[in-house]
Amino acid sequence: MFFLSSENTIAEEVADVVSDNVKFVGWDTIRNYLLDKTPLVMDFVLKLIIAVIVILVGIRIIKFVRKQVRKILEKTNLDEGLKQFLDHLFNVFLYFVLIMLVLGTFGITASSVIAIIGSVGLSIGLALQGTLSNFAGGVLILLLKPFVVGDYIKEDTNGNEGTVSEIQLFYTKLMTVDNKTVILPNGTLSNCSLTNYTNQDKRMIDLKVGISYQADLKTAKELMEKVMMEEPARLENEEMRVFVSELGESSVVIGIRAWVSTENYWEARWRVIEKIKYVLDENGIEIPYPQMDVTIREKKEEPL
Repeated sequence: MFFLSSENTIAEEVADVVSDNVKFVGWDTIRNYLLDKTPLVMDFVLKLIIAVIVILVGIRIIKFVRKQVRKILEKTNLDEGLKQFLDHLFNVFLYFVLIMLVLGTFGITASSVIAIIGSVGLSIGLALQGTLSNFAGGVLILLLKPFVVGDYIKEDTNGNEGTVSEIQLFYTKLMTVDNKTVILPNGTLSNCSLTNYTNQDKRMIDLKVGISYQADLKTAKELMEKVMMEEPARLENEEMRVFVSELGESSVVIGIRAWVSTENYWEARWRVIEKIKYVLDENGIEIPYPQMDVTIREKKEEPL
């Protein structure tokens, strides 16, 4: 009974302490605390709503302004790559202004942002080293113009090639012949060697055809010259040559060179190769190819 009464006493003391604390805090205190914080919460919610409205309206304005800027750029005589570059640069600027406006609704000024960027400028510079290099590469490409939109190029470092479809702030897009998109950083393109196949208005078809040593060399040259002379895409005012290029191990190599317009290069090249094969076959002139002769020797049985 002593233990039971002791436990009841402890429980009553705990209940009294809790009751006293609740009375000490009081509902009035809680209500006053919430009333004090309500203006801050409401102010934040209001700023958040304004920020969302600014973002939604700002995006629509940016799209409209960019559309008008594109129309203006299209009326100029600027290079297509420069138009794309300026369009993307203007787009980045507009979104930067929008971000500043959104931060401004929360009381963060542009000077504060600039001060923060300045204080951590070195770290940001190191983190964005590759991005800044690509931006600088894009500027160099537009100034020096090693290629423009529409050119067919091949960068010699990794062997990527295709038609330039876009030159943007940080990267360039190539479209391959099988309709794949290759995206290359501008920093890479500005620092590597590359080949521009369509920079000039004309291009040389340079073929080498091997014939057997037993074939009539003069006849073979005349046939190839005739094929090239009859090629409709050949530029008649440019020099054409048919010559013996080298004496190979298994063939006499004849070189054929003629000029065509760049846009007709591949079609003309394919036609000439096909016609040369036909005329050589029709005139019994062999085009050698590597062959392997296998001789099987039978082992004679030794008499017992």
